[in-house]
Amino acid sequence: MLNIALFGPPGAGKGTQSEFLIKKYNLFYISTGDLLRKEIANKTKLGLEAQSIIASGGLVSDEIIVQIIEKTITENPDSNGFLFDGFPRTYIQAYILEGLMIKLNTSLNCLISLEVEEEVSVSRLMDRGKTSGRTDDNEIVIRNRLKEYNEKTLPVLQFYKDKGVYFGLQGDQSIEKVNGNIEQIIKTELSKSLFNLVLFGYPGSGRGSLGIALAKKYELEYVATGQMLDQEIQKGSEIGKRIIDLYENGELVPDEIVVQLIEKKIANSKGVNGFIFKGFPRTLVQSYILDGLLKKHGSAISQIIEIEVPTLELISRLDKRSKTDRCMPYDSNTSKIVKRLQEHEIKTVPVIEKYNQLHGVLKIDGVGGVDEVFERICKNIKNSIL
Repeated sequence: MLNIALFGPPGAGKGTQSEFLIKKYNLFYISTGDLLRKEIANKTKLGLEAQSIIASGGLVSDEIIVQIIEKTITENPDSNGFLFDGFPRTYIQAYILEGLMIKLNTSLNCLISLEVEEEVSVSRLMDRGKTSGRTDDNEIVIRNRLKEYNEKTLPVLQFYKDKGVYFGLQGDQSIEKVNGNIEQIIKTELSKSLFNLVLFGYPGSGRGSLGIALAKKYELEYVATGQMLDQEIQKGSEIGKRIIDLYENGELVPDEIVVQLIEKKIANSKGVNGFIFKGFPRTLVQSYILDGLLKKHGSAISQIIEIEVPTLELISRLDKRSKTDRCMPYDSNTSKIVKRLQEHEIKTVPVIEKYNQLHGVLKIDGVGGVDEVFERICKNIKNSIL
């Protein structure tokens, strides 16, 4: 997820750059003013509360603002991230945003500040006033707005300078030049973060082939629990023998076995852009384990994808696979196939629902050839991993 705060004094060109960022990176635009007006117009509980405060001449509290922002983020899971305009406005709101990002298991990637000299801002806004018809586009109001911006914003900018995610850009350059500078900042920042992708789908949805292809294209470490467990089987270890018994009965391998193998894989992987997880997590408990593992290594889940394939198609695919050298133990007969699909529905679908509520799950149509589905996935995540 890509989260950006865009700052700049009146006349710096934030509107133009916001449009560029939203389109380029599929970001959801968050303006506290716009969100408040929407809540009030829709007569929501928060909107009515805000309207009452405004009607009495008061300022809408941070408590209401942060609830509206959180609601907006959770209701837009398909966005690659969020562009914050006008928030945080104060030092306290900067801390509020930090806490909100932690709660949502994400973070602010960068704060980009478009910096222009006061006289440039005044000149731009005065020129705009000739055609905008806005009563506030006059010199006295403009200079007061600039003064207020500087007084309130400097502490916020310092907050993000201290965090190391502040980037100041000359806003008096051409639009194209500013676009290019912003792109470079975002590309550099994203390259510092591991891209961790969790691939969900029923058995037979093609996760294995797709996961391997995605790992190769984006230089990710492919973490497939089935593959790691098979290696134990090939070694003929006691763990491997135990795994065979579990497979033949259509049961899951205990977490204590799987987790040790995954942690070892993460710790030993160097120089990769991130990880792609296939076959884990399968249960709610495992989802918490994965969050903890990644947190331990200073990372987090970046993207969650579910490959959707109709049940009859899944059964047909698994039946065909049973007649090849790729046959899994649970492919051997229809009864075991159905049992495995039911197990996924009972244990793994709640995990997907949990992630959808917290982060959003990207649904991909899995019907068609592997190459076709692969292109669908790449098209949807191309702006998330740069």
